Amino acid sequence: MSVQVPVPGAALATDVRLPAGAGPFPAVVLRTPYDRRGHRGEARAWAAHGFAAVVQDVRGRHASGGAWHPYRHEAGDGADTLRWIRAQPWSDGRVIAVGASYAAYCALVTAVPGAEPAPPATTGAPAPAASVPRPAAAPDGVIAAVPAVGPAAVAREPSGVERLLGRAGWWAAHGDRAGSDPAALGKALADDPRLLEHLPVSALPERLGRPLPSWADVWSSAAPDRTPWADGRVPLLAVGGTRDPFAADTLALWRKWGGPARLVLGPWGHGLTAEPAPEARPGHRTDLGRLYVRWARAALAPTGRPGAHGAVALGGSEHWYPVTPQDTAPEIGTALPFVSSGSGTGPRLLRGRDFTADPDRPMRSDRLDTDPRAHPDRALLLTPPLPRPLDLLGPACARLRVAADTPAADWFVRLVALDPRGRAEPLALGTARRTDPPGTPVTFTVPLGFLARRLGAGTRLRVEIGGHHFPAHARNPHTGDDPTTATRLRPSRRTLHTDGSALLLPVRTGRRPLTDPLQEICT
Repeated sequence: MSVQVPVPGAALATDVRLPAGAGPFPAVVLRTPYDRRGHRGEARAWAAHGFAAVVQDVRGRHASGGAWHPYRHEAGDGADTLRWIRAQPWSDGRVIAVGASYAAYCALVTAVPGAEPAPPATTGAPAPAASVPRPAAAPDGVIAAVPAVGPAAVAREPSGVERLLGRAGWWAAHGDRAGSDPAALGKALADDPRLLEHLPVSALPERLGRPLPSWADVWSSAAPDRTPWADGRVPLLAVGGTRDPFAADTLALWRKWGGPARLVLGPWGHGLTAEPAPEARPGHRTDLGRLYVRWARAALAPTGRPGAHGAVALGGSEHWYPVTPQDTAPEIGTALPFVSSGSGTGPRLLRGRDFTADPDRPMRSDRLDTDPRAHPDRALLLTPPLPRPLDLLGPACARLRVAADTPAADWFVRLVALDPRGRAEPLALGTARRTDPPGTPVTFTVPLGFLARRLGAGTRLRVEIGGHHFPAHARNPHTGDDPTTATRLRPSRRTLHTDGSALLLPVRTGRRPLTDPLQEICT
């Protein structure tokens, strides 16, 4: 059945699918900006397993009333929806909040009252009363898949570097409109291939040719996201992919959660099992629907295993391994020192000890080839072939000793795996934003994220160190101006000092794989 759930200032279009029988039933609720009608098969599956499925268009999207302001109304509207569910005769009062991507954010801020950020000051007007979270009992559990956990997190890397391509694509497709056009940015780039070079970044909608009043708000939260996930008390299942842009956010959510927390991390992209990575194996074909049902039933049980634990698939193998937060926190791994010449196991400098990070000729994010004849736009290093397979499980990082002749500089470290035939595959990317004395060598660490890979014998690792990663990330203008409002660009001359620089990898040996990943999660 389809109903309208009243919330202050709007009515939200909601589909309800009930199991067979008299009830009452536990419920799952999914609030989405991506059209509730696309989740009807999912709702039928939940109902077939004894759960009332409630799927809702968020405020201002598709069939729901009100104005669409991303990340602004979800806590309050979610709380009102929970109250409505618990007042229905078919409800037994127990609710699991579920969702992926933006819908995961909706579930999380419903579970943690007060977690939704205040509206940006750049809007020029106070938020309407309907955007203020209203107290309500939390759901009994949360399933958050590939969570886009807040405006600051989706707009910027933890270092503060701006994510351009992904944000432009999402806002072109979904921003300031009731419906969606997933191909909007692709069509615009076909007509205007240099669209994303437009300056300032904050004025991109002018060149896009479509009003996007909320685009400026995307960049208004410069500080790291401080959403208080430690205040979460209900059981959490965090699901992510090692190839997902928000993998670090999934891991941070799981580590910081205040209640019982479980993690599933597979060799998948943002679409999870519908988007398997090349390193996925048959043993990673997880039935997430079955997992969600088993976990939801366990979460509603009166007892459960406390703390945080989970299962991570090792890409390139058939195995899953148990993990705890200590396994995913930054640590010092096996160091492979950079070398300028000679032999050794560490990356050897091929070219680019001195290079120029030129915003007009940036290192590209959409190309893995390197032209040795081109003007050096990055430092390039290469390891010898691996003599035997190598398992990497945990956080990796690069320790750099470098200098820039500009007071503002972004640093990108891209790790690429080259198979014995020389085919390139992206392995990891890290960013750092620095303001150091011009020309002065400084040493710092660039996190490269969590690796879960088996590399075959003969694999070589290529390390690229540059000043840009465009169009995935906005270009640093090197003037000290905000990259989102800058209109003037200048080149930055860089130097890599191999002495004091190293690649640190989470080499793992002797670990016992899990025999049943689902059992590890659902205990």
